[in-house]
Amino acid sequence: MNLANCPRCGKVFVMNFKGICTNCMKDIEAEYEACVKYLRENRGADMQELSDETGVTVRQITTFIREGRISIANAPNMSYSCEVCGTHIREGNMCESCRSKLTGDLKQAAQVKAHDDKKAGGGAYKAVDRFRND
Repeated sequence: MNLANCPRCGKVFVMNFKGICTNCMKDIEAEYEACVKYLRENRGADMQELSDETGVTVRQITTFIREGRISIANAPNMSYSCEVCGTHIREGNMCESCRSKLTGDLKQAAQVKAHDDKKAGGGAYKAVDRFRND
């Protein structure tokens, strides 16, 4: 039996697939239901209004959206923050600007690595002789 402390409330619980205790799971489900109900009745709500009216944190609402539990397709004013720069976005984890910068940085790092590998050795395979003394 795997025991752990719930990261949300701190109580000891038997570890499960969610990583939180059953009481907190029930609380999260109740928060989810409150959000869905409010959004059905108020399609024009934004993130802060939803949080204020339901008492659910913006962070938890964002988690619901990222998990795909809350769809913002029919909520034109709903958006959440980019994980890198904080710009408001409607899908994914990063805005287009941060995604492009990350892609460019990765391409540049791959080119530098390829250049360093080419400089270091001639062939694709390199044998290591552990008994050699040089």
